[in-house]
Amino acid sequence: MKTAEIFDQFLKSKIVTTDTRNISKNCIFFALKGANFNGNTFGQEAINQGAAMAIVDEKEFENNNQNIFLVEDALEALQDLARTYRNYLKIPFIGLTGSNGKTTTKELISAVLKEKFRTHYTFGNLNNHIGVPLTILSIPEDTEIAVIEMGANHQKEIELLASISQPDFGYITNFGKAHLEGFGGFEGVIKGKSELYDYLQMHNKTAFVNLNDPIQVEKTNNINRITFSDKNNADVQIELIENETEYLAVEYDNLIIHSHLTGNYNFSNISCAIAIGQHFGIDRDTIKNGIENYFPSNNRSQIITKENYKIVMDAYNANPSSMEASFYNFVKFDGSKTIVIGDMFELGEESKAEHQRILDLAEQLDFDQIFVLGHNFSETITNNPKVQKFENRVAFEDYLKKNPIKTQNILIKGSHGMRLDLLENI
Repeated sequence: MKTAEIFDQFLKSKIVTTDTRNISKNCIFFALKGANFNGNTFGQEAINQGAAMAIVDEKEFENNNQNIFLVEDALEALQDLARTYRNYLKIPFIGLTGSNGKTTTKELISAVLKEKFRTHYTFGNLNNHIGVPLTILSIPEDTEIAVIEMGANHQKEIELLASISQPDFGYITNFGKAHLEGFGGFEGVIKGKSELYDYLQMHNKTAFVNLNDPIQVEKTNNINRITFSDKNNADVQIELIENETEYLAVEYDNLIIHSHLTGNYNFSNISCAIAIGQHFGIDRDTIKNGIENYFPSNNRSQIITKENYKIVMDAYNANPSSMEASFYNFVKFDGSKTIVIGDMFELGEESKAEHQRILDLAEQLDFDQIFVLGHNFSETITNNPKVQKFENRVAFEDYLKKNPIKTQNILIKGSHGMRLDLLENI
């Protein structure tokens, strides 16, 4: 079956799924395969549950009389359908990637744009080779702007995702020590993320660029760009306000904007949202309203206030770059401080050295208590009595039953697989 034929059916229902648990009447089911499942075996079940069409890629499951149609590769068929719909929509797409801050930046940009435009953006973490097509195919036809988050842990992934989403504008939040194993080191990270710049340059599109990041500046010399920073030569100038609260505030166009985010590392995230809002003709008061009405609720830079203490919950993900930034922000908090940090994943050959470096930094910053969780942190070397090691979160929770933390501030950070977000009631 050809993409055009699948697209004709898609325009009737505007619903696709890869999971028979989410079948809707007249949807299109794509039979994807994974390490432990074969979606082809569910094609008939999808039809029985009300799907208008099932797309399979193994001939034994084809049954045209039942609207079960064969393609060479079901995943590629899904991606091709997304490309077709993206071109059909004819609206501006903003593509977003980077090592840290992608999701927060995506949500800030969307919070600003939603003040004026019907905006659709990546839900949750649907930012990979399956998630990006599903995000595009979920865009309502009356949408005016789309914001697409693109994640990657190997070379050529951003290249693929850009070819599907075809962004008119792009932004790379930063280049950090994330997914070092898959990218082959830090230089590999830069090369892999910069595939978005390659797409923008090749198609004469536009990049938003943080002038405070020398890598961004260097990599976009030959690209149409809109710049922002606290520098006088930026197209959009924003100033960081040093204040006495844990929350970040900025000044833009003689207007003070108070966010609900902690950490100076979020300055560039807020600044990008302001720059994009300005480019799309949103006035400064409306931009302020969008940012000030955004409340983080996804375990990213989220402050949870308890009766006698505060938790900085930043446990959605972690890598050496984001861990370091969190430490330098947390050390500024008033009062006693405890950090609870979990293993950082996908660091490859750098894992042992990076875990040791992060623990050494924690000791240098002299937090009152340092709890490290996970196999990698357990193998670090220390003689510091403030450091206590636990093989996993469960062992740490058992310890807490008899030894509650009594400091005024607690930072919780680790890779998502450590599930430190479950420590909210610490």
